[in-house]
Amino acid sequence: MIYNVTAIRTRWTPSARWTPSALSLLLIALIALHAMPPLAAQQAGSTAQDSSTAQDSSIKPAGDVTKIQGGFAFTEGPAVADDGTLYFTDIPNNTIHVQVPGGKIETFVSPSGHANGLWVDGDRLLACQMDGQVVAYDRRSKAMTVLADAYQGRRFNAPNDLVPDTHGGLYFTDPLFRAPEPLPQGQQSVYYRDRDGNVTRISGDLPAPNGIGLSPDGKRLYVIPSRSEEMLVMDVQAPGKVSEPRVFCRLKQPEGKSGTGGDGMALDVEGNLYITANLGVQVFSPQGELLGVVAFPEQPANVTFGGADRKTMIVTARNGVYSVPMPIAGW
Repeated sequence: MIYNVTAIRTRWTPSARWTPSALSLLLIALIALHAMPPLAAQQAGSTAQDSSTAQDSSIKPAGDVTKIQGGFAFTEGPAVADDGTLYFTDIPNNTIHVQVPGGKIETFVSPSGHANGLWVDGDRLLACQMDGQVVAYDRRSKAMTVLADAYQGRRFNAPNDLVPDTHGGLYFTDPLFRAPEPLPQGQQSVYYRDRDGNVTRISGDLPAPNGIGLSPDGKRLYVIPSRSEEMLVMDVQAPGKVSEPRVFCRLKQPEGKSGTGGDGMALDVEGNLYITANLGVQVFSPQGELLGVVAFPEQPANVTFGGADRKTMIVTARNGVYSVPMPIAGW
């Protein structure tokens, strides 16, 4: 800051005298003014600090996106076992694929009932078959067991994705994709199958409920609709007992579009959500704050985590399967 002493002097009348006390007061005032930073500088510093804090909370890839393999029709349902084995589906080709660490991608089962979402549960591979049922495969023998194929005497529309809980049950979504018309269930909902095989409908009619996941503490059930930009969350009150859904977050929309929804989802150990959508994988904090968007060469359909430290994000995206290192381990 530059001070104009001449201008200050003009405030004194011609009769004014530069007494020692007057000079002292003037000197004190100048020192005080010089020590006080301009308001603009204070505001700029505050803005820079706020910006730095916001940047520190963002989640970005720790490396480049790598294509594992392409040439598929429509990939979905990535799931990784503790031993690193990767499973994923190719819906139009009616196939579940498998890749052991360091090996080639091979066929696990075909036909697969147009399997979509998968989940590795110990020695079992759980699968949502869009042909109308939820099943479990023995990972070694590949023998299939039907877990749920109807509710109130009618087949499901087209089970899409699932997540098990710690009580031996599992939640799954049942939208309209590949379903017969009119819809066998008459609506698109979320269901819970308990450890004894009993199935309960736990939601009302939703706009294409697709991806689904549980928070690390098991207290929140997230549902990702494909025909709404509003992502949903329900409080888990007991196994298969949840609150009414409420809006958790709104997806960032492509320029010039609105109402586009999500597809699959995964969580990390800190409870952040990774939701596949038009723009890529959108990352949200447990409070619903957008933390970043990871772009891919193709629009992603589903996501999971793998690698020795679970910090490799694996994404199925249309015709290909991709991986990218991330800073936080998957849950």
